[in-house]
Amino acid sequence: MGDHRAGPCAQRACDPTVGDLIRGPIPAGHSVWKDRPVLRTVEITAELTLPLPSEQFHNLYWEDKLELSLDCFVCGRTGRTTHFEYGEERAVCTGDERAEHPAAARIAGFDVTRGQGRLILRSVVDYWWAPFHDTERDRPATALTCTPWVRLYLGYWCRQSREAGSFSTQSNLVRPVSQVCAHCAAPVATDAQSPGIRLLT
Repeated sequence: MGDHRAGPCAQRACDPTVGDLIRGPIPAGHSVWKDRPVLRTVEITAELTLPLPSEQFHNLYWEDKLELSLDCFVCGRTGRTTHFEYGEERAVCTGDERAEHPAAARIAGFDVTRGQGRLILRSVVDYWWAPFHDTERDRPATALTCTPWVRLYLGYWCRQSREAGSFSTQSNLVRPVSQVCAHCAAPVATDAQSPGIRLLT
């Protein structure tokens, strides 16, 4: 059973321009780009194992937001944590630790599949990228940052306590991890493998 909210190539002709996406203050001392930006696409995949069906079913679901590390040509820094929310036409880069700024990036697809005891996510992220040199780290930028990292969010509903709960998973966890309900301590999911991050274009 799938939840196909958007395809990665849907209505590209109507996508906003780079200028539309990066409206907002640019950190002093940085030019937006020296070379023509290129549209890049990254695929993010993740899978959790669900417990056997029982009366303590928690209706676990992927929240439609994520954080991804990117090399940002706007602030000229590599490995910046970038916040995404599905449906927003711009992301938010954490910048140089002094100020966040809009990023020319968005979630283009967010597909969820549930079945055979698994909860699977495939998300596609589009972002504009141009080459630059991070002077703080003395490191050239790459289309997929040197050590890519992602954080994904999940929510659930505890029937016993009639309260919502949430947790997150990310690339650098020691696995396997067993997630339990914060209200009734029943198992919610097992996280056995790190999310996949793959540069498509």
